[in-house]
Amino acid sequence: MRVLLVGAGGVGTAITRIAARRPFFDEMVVADYDLGRAQAAVDSVGDPRFRAERVDASDPAAVVALLGRTGCDVLLNATDPRFVMPLFTAAGEAGATYLDMAMSLSKPHPDRPYEQTGVKLGDAQFAQSDAWAAKGALALVGMGVEPGLSDVFARHAADELFDEIEEIGIRDGSNLTVDGYDFAPSFNIWTTIEECLNPPVVWEAARGWFTTAPFSEPEVFDFPEGIGPVQCVNVEHEEVLLIPRWVGARRVTFKYGLGEDFIRTLRTLHQIGLDRTEGVIVPGPDGPVTVSPRDVVAASLPDPATLGARMRGKTCAGTWVRGTKDGEPREVYLYHVVDNEWSMAEYGCQAVVWQTAINPVVALELVATGAWTGAGVLGPEAFPARSFLDLLTAYGSPWGLREQAATRTAAVGS
Repeated sequence: MRVLLVGAGGVGTAITRIAARRPFFDEMVVADYDLGRAQAAVDSVGDPRFRAERVDASDPAAVVALLGRTGCDVLLNATDPRFVMPLFTAAGEAGATYLDMAMSLSKPHPDRPYEQTGVKLGDAQFAQSDAWAAKGALALVGMGVEPGLSDVFARHAADELFDEIEEIGIRDGSNLTVDGYDFAPSFNIWTTIEECLNPPVVWEAARGWFTTAPFSEPEVFDFPEGIGPVQCVNVEHEEVLLIPRWVGARRVTFKYGLGEDFIRTLRTLHQIGLDRTEGVIVPGPDGPVTVSPRDVVAASLPDPATLGARMRGKTCAGTWVRGTKDGEPREVYLYHVVDNEWSMAEYGCQAVVWQTAINPVVALELVATGAWTGAGVLGPEAFPARSFLDLLTAYGSPWGLREQAATRTAAVGS
């Protein structure tokens, strides 16, 4: 397997450091618009299987040419969601296997954004599924931690833990703090604004997909391993668009543990228009220039990849499931916790980007060994969950299962 990794930011760099410890691939070409950043990621692993290239992720022709020149048969997308479709298109044209960690962007319903869906996350990719399947090509979409591991948990629950599922709810929370900053998101702020301020999507078997207002249905969820209770609210996220395609459930939601201060800041950005992506004209030293307000916000905040040394605490990604097993009610929380102190000491990467990065590497290894096979545009739920969870544990990153009724927490590694 020869992998073209596009994007050498925090997650891309973490991918190289995780993959460097595994033997399943022959070469990984790390490509970024900033060649220096790609080279820095390569230099940090000191492995001859890695090399750096420059590429513009918004230019499918350039990406196709790079795939051809390097002989890469897999494209792993570690860029932000704006570049999903150019890279997805390039992989399709080149006949390469494609993996990403976020799906094509949504557009709210033009008249009833908080009731009905418009263009949903992933719609542009799923529209091409038959074409990919006809070529025998695989596009594995949403294969990060959320979406990604959270979807694997949903499939595992359906396969092994429940006979019938009433509700699946992704619940993400942390107790992370960043020394010296009042507001410093631990993940890409462009993506965070997109998913938190867009109308959240909910799935119900009786209604299909529908939307609500941002930050709706607040609840307090008690996260494991010392994180504790965190206020969670509905946000737009890929799992709600993925899980119902392969896993039977009467209701599917996604809720982030954002906390009141974070929600207040996002509301303020929205109220004054700083979440907008369309350009506005502002004065410049050489005359008026057009800038995106959201890009200005992103440029004004610290790069999440640089925050690891200042971060304290743990982050938790997980899937809460309620249903029945053997005629009895059951409720569980399947989860994965990463301690920032550990990820920094072991990999030099902060916890959130490391937790995102390990999952596509595990998936790549399963594809390389033939444990996961398929054609078309497929989510993580389309593949056997047990092989993924076993390999994740073998990577030294075990997952957990808590029986909610008894609030028992147990490490799961087999």
